[in-house]
Amino acid sequence: MTPQRVTLITLGVADLDRAKAFYGALGWIPTADEGAVVFYQLGGLVLGLFGRAALARDQGRPDASLGTGAMTLAQNFGTEAAVDIAYAAAIKAGATALKAPEKVFWGGYSGYYADPDGHVWELAHNPFWPLNPDGSLTLPKT
Repeated sequence: MTPQRVTLITLGVADLDRAKAFYGALGWIPTADEGAVVFYQLGGLVLGLFGRAALARDQGRPDASLGTGAMTLAQNFGTEAAVDIAYAAAIKAGATALKAPEKVFWGGYSGYYADPDGHVWELAHNPFWPLNPDGSLTLPKT
């Protein structure tokens, strides 16, 4: 098994019901809902939503104040138009606009929003990284 992999990303949220409603408005369907945590299958990766206080306790840091925004989650799309559609859907679902999609210095097209808990998402079209038919990304060999 390769050590260079991620199988689960868990986001701490202030209000699990609100977070589930937001991602549901984007068309996301939970694969498992355990009550205190919900999981979404994303191809070969799973995204979890977990209440912040419960997540801190689970980490063995019950007094920790968990923050957001120090990392970016990203979705790549095959076209600039698809980026615009996804960005508009996120804003309509209750996301906070951070940077509207635009052409960027590295030759692609991207924008950023924050979900209701402040987790930052980038939506991008990278013409140098073609997507697989299922929407997954395999970096081209250099």
